[in-house]
Amino acid sequence: MMHLAAFMFTPGSHSAGWRHPEAVPECDMDFRQYAHIAQVAESGKLDAVFFQDTVAVNGSASLDGAGPYRPRQGRTAYLEPTTLLSALAIVTQRIGLIATATTTYNEPYNLARRFASIDHISNGRAGWNLVTSQIEDEAGNFGADHHMAHAERYERAEEFFDVMAALWDSFGDGALIRDKDSGIYVDTAKVHLQNHRGKHFAVRGPLNIARCPQGRPIVTQAGSSGPGMELAARTADLVFTAQSDLGEAQAFYADLKARAAKHGRNPDHVKIMPGLMTIIGATEEEAQARYRELQGLLADENSMRLLARLCGDLDIFAYPPDAPLPPLPLSNAAQARQRHLVEKAKRENLSIIQVARYLATSLGHHLLVGTPATIADTMEQWVKAGACDGFTLLSPYYPAPLERFVAQVVPELQRRGLFRTEYAGTTLRDHLGLPVPPNRYEM
Repeated sequence: MMHLAAFMFTPGSHSAGWRHPEAVPECDMDFRQYAHIAQVAESGKLDAVFFQDTVAVNGSASLDGAGPYRPRQGRTAYLEPTTLLSALAIVTQRIGLIATATTTYNEPYNLARRFASIDHISNGRAGWNLVTSQIEDEAGNFGADHHMAHAERYERAEEFFDVMAALWDSFGDGALIRDKDSGIYVDTAKVHLQNHRGKHFAVRGPLNIARCPQGRPIVTQAGSSGPGMELAARTADLVFTAQSDLGEAQAFYADLKARAAKHGRNPDHVKIMPGLMTIIGATEEEAQARYRELQGLLADENSMRLLARLCGDLDIFAYPPDAPLPPLPLSNAAQARQRHLVEKAKRENLSIIQVARYLATSLGHHLLVGTPATIADTMEQWVKAGACDGFTLLSPYYPAPLERFVAQVVPELQRRGLFRTEYAGTTLRDHLGLPVPPNRYEM
């Protein structure tokens, strides 16, 4: 059985998708739209909805007092995802709820408390997407003149996870007695201090929340650089990655599973789910027409700005747009995504503007344009070929593309016996087939 999660990047993962006649761009700030999208995903029995987050307005760091910020692309404002998950927990029953929260500009105690609360509110459906911040825009919002270096971000993230995981074990099962007759509220023998003192954090503990229904929330990770893969192999239950070539995906899958085994983990307990955007039509012609309509909305200026962020110190605007992509200096942003673009450009002989349009279309993720059957064919091929355990579904805009996927592709996958027809459990761990981790203090 493959796993499926709906990636939520309002008003759409296609940088111009919000302009489509079907699109509801107000979904970036309208809770009713978020609720509808989550309920659509739940009706398709998807494992989870998965929310992106950035703690800044993209592109704002380049202003430097030069004038007002006038972005033409979407994804400028949207609701804070952990707050949103708490509300979505009330209007859904079974689907998992995953939110991104950066380790670069947060503190472990507050974040551990927030996600544990969501897990209790949702009865065991919470997940934390552990990321290190990529963009320079965020630094200025947290008292920093420059963004933290890549290696330092991952060093901090490693320690951040260790503190979070220990805090989630603060209370043993049954620690809260609440016995009125005896007057005993808590079994103090089952309450554990952390007393962590490391390079980046000093945290005494304990967390003031009882143990989560899932033991601890699911941890997802989206880094595919060397340090990102090591972090994922050691910590992640679910890995959101970007591959658009079958061989590339198979190599990543084998590498990450092997790394997990070296960390003493069961590789089957690390679910790898690359991003996938689908453009669906009743016929191939209809699907291609929908794709052409979307691409006609793209502005090359915006596409080039997206690419420029991943070009390190290189001024990509100094090159002719129809020239081959030049060698790129190492970026302090998303190094794995930069490498993916460079390899794809070389493999497919893409020009600079073609790479930029690809990035603007699907954020650098795999794009499938076709009928429900042909899309299901490729998804089946990837899972059976050992390239992934499932997919994280990107939508160019909301809500129609996800509605089409649930109404047309999910039944095709179910007909082939590749996807569930009903939830087998109640928690996100149940959906992913993962065990509840033991409490480290009570093993």
